[in-house]
Amino acid sequence: MVPEAVVLPPERVADDALVEGEVSVAVPGAAPPKTLLIACGALAREILAVIALNALDGLALDCLPATLHNHPDRIPEAVRGKIRAARARGVAHIHVVYADCGTGGMLDSVCAEEGVGRIAGPHCYAFFDGVDAFAARAEEEIGAFFLTDFLARQFDALIWRGMGLDRHPDLRDMMFAHYDRVVHLAQTEDAALDAKAREAAARLGLRYVRRATGYGELADFVRAAASAGG
Repeated sequence: MVPEAVVLPPERVADDALVEGEVSVAVPGAAPPKTLLIACGALAREILAVIALNALDGLALDCLPATLHNHPDRIPEAVRGKIRAARARGVAHIHVVYADCGTGGMLDSVCAEEGVGRIAGPHCYAFFDGVDAFAARAEEEIGAFFLTDFLARQFDALIWRGMGLDRHPDLRDMMFAHYDRVVHLAQTEDAALDAKAREAAARLGLRYVRRATGYGELADFVRAAASAGG
């Protein structure tokens, strides 16, 4: 069984704790958790929203820190550790909610070795937008810097301060010289969040584009995981 964990409503999980720390979430439901989703902290709020919107039960969520994206080589073994710890607790059904995320196929190797599946796609932008649709726009949007709702909320922590732009302003023009736009892939309709994303684009000196994606293929994956564990 999945051990007892902190229970948080969706609106409280995409906070600073998910940037630097690990968060385990027991999802309330009629049945005890049978299935564990091991995910990036950047997806926690969205996963819980999908669970709530679809009235899914029997699920628990274990998130790794979003800052692992600054060190993608560490993601595969961090995920392996979570898988093995869950198996040691007797969890039968485990699904990885990470795209490749810059691991160069290493995460797929870990998933194959451990016998678990992961959500398809090179990164979360692709599965929010739809993997095929994202690939079809790749040439047109070669100069795009993408923000999800999480990245819009955490722009200061993960991008402005995380990339050192606050300490070295000259880095902005160096790092973003080949970008021509910020594309906000919006999971929700939230005017305040849209304003944050628009402000982020202005701070980077890029034009702003908003595309409403909803939860995209993340929703399909979470629903399938719940069904597989049922």
